[in-house]
Amino acid sequence: MPDAGFPLPSGVRLLDVVLVSRAVAESSRRLDKIAQLAALLARTPPDEVDVVVAFLSGCVRQGRIGIGVRAIRAARDVTPAPEAVLALADVDRTLTQIAATGGAGAATARPALLRQLLSRATPAEQDFLVRLLFGELRQGALERVLIDAVAKAAQVPVDRLRRAVMMAGALPIVASAVLKQGDAALDGFLLTLMRPIQPMLADSAADVGAALAGHAGEAAVEYKIDGARIQVHKDGEHVRVFSRALNDVTSAVPEVIDLVRALPAHSAVLDGEAVALRADGMPQPFQVTMRRFGRRLDVERLRTELPLAPFFFDCLYVDGGSLIDDPLARRVAVLDRLVPAAAVVPRTVAADPDAAARFAGQALDSGHEGVMVKRLDAPYTAGRRGSAWVKVKPAHTLDLVVLAAEWGSGRRHGFLSNLHLAARDTERGGFVMLGKTFKGLTDELLAWQTGECLAREVGRDAYTVYVKPELVVEIAFNDIQASPQYPGRLALRFARVRRYRSDKTAAEADTFQALQVMYRQMTGAEPPAR
Repeated sequence: MPDAGFPLPSGVRLLDVVLVSRAVAESSRRLDKIAQLAALLARTPPDEVDVVVAFLSGCVRQGRIGIGVRAIRAARDVTPAPEAVLALADVDRTLTQIAATGGAGAATARPALLRQLLSRATPAEQDFLVRLLFGELRQGALERVLIDAVAKAAQVPVDRLRRAVMMAGALPIVASAVLKQGDAALDGFLLTLMRPIQPMLADSAADVGAALAGHAGEAAVEYKIDGARIQVHKDGEHVRVFSRALNDVTSAVPEVIDLVRALPAHSAVLDGEAVALRADGMPQPFQVTMRRFGRRLDVERLRTELPLAPFFFDCLYVDGGSLIDDPLARRVAVLDRLVPAAAVVPRTVAADPDAAARFAGQALDSGHEGVMVKRLDAPYTAGRRGSAWVKVKPAHTLDLVVLAAEWGSGRRHGFLSNLHLAARDTERGGFVMLGKTFKGLTDELLAWQTGECLAREVGRDAYTVYVKPELVVEIAFNDIQASPQYPGRLALRFARVRRYRSDKTAAEADTFQALQVMYRQMTGAEPPAR
């Protein structure tokens, strides 16, 4: 029986979510995942649905709660509860309290609140909460599976639910409404000015020929600009700008506001990118552009020092009419009439792979990261990846040394997954860590990697096995960014495993000095001092 000091929880227990999360992670069958999730959602009170959906999606409603990784790990050093007594609502309230705690004592008060919460959790619940806060709860309950589960629990058509989620920008609010009110609730989720919708996403292809092969006839080929995704809503003089994650970033981008206010339309919704340009018109590295979005002070000074240029590639709404369901050809025709050419992403229409490849070469020569190939007859399917949009960008590779690997979760439980990657340091000796990745690993490679790492183990903690620096792995990545997180002050962006290089020793791995040269070539800037 539960400890007399703790009342039995009402509503959904944290343990209920933990058990379903585990069952979903262990299942390889999509229908089984959906059935498990739907059963939990069907018995969840409406006012707790958004919390359940958030947790099963691998996040918390509060976003960042102001506690770092070390503090989270330190907070776990408490005696776990012998019985499951935590109500999900209590967990959510505590996380809200932690996130709201500010002031001089916040650095101490927040971990203390987390320790109190974890002391009421069983070992399984502690593990779930810690991985949830780390953002490492990879349990297989992706949003598309959750959408199917909500549709099953609410007994509504999944296509109608998916469209409502697209318009609302997030699943929890729609799930709560539909489980409370049924199918009729979905009618209220329409494209509405000043409420961002989920952005349309793209699949990838190795080259433009492969991307064009999926399209019958001509396709739009656009520069792929590596900036900050923006969705801009205009209603008269009122303009708001939202990020890829649907956060309001209006105050950070006055250049975008000025341009959109001047457009010859009373109302509009535009999709595009904002990028900082160098004096020669070449794009700045992604992380330089993002400096404009991480600051709320000194915007006018930054506007002078680091001006942003918006480039739009889609129009979703204009003067009272939604264009979501219209083909891309019509949407970009409206865009071209509405927006000055200098603020429209360069685009051509091609069916011939050679012509498309030449255009892609122009994009790369202009400093951009590749091209997008888009079906001209496709509607705007927000929040979903598919063959209607395909991105093509060259990848760089390095042969790096594995320094450590972290234990996986979900389907990767029991395997060493997340690799710590490093380059040789020819100046100071040893190795310089450049980041981590768990991407690109097949089940077969994961099992092999686990055995090889354990055979080279030199130490471990609760999460990580440290190994002799002997394994060499070929890593593909998109670019290099400055990062204060690592001793070399540089990190790989979008790193993924290509293959292990059993033909190479650690002494033959690529060097940190070679990486610094690549950084200079990519950015035109000196690498940060170590």
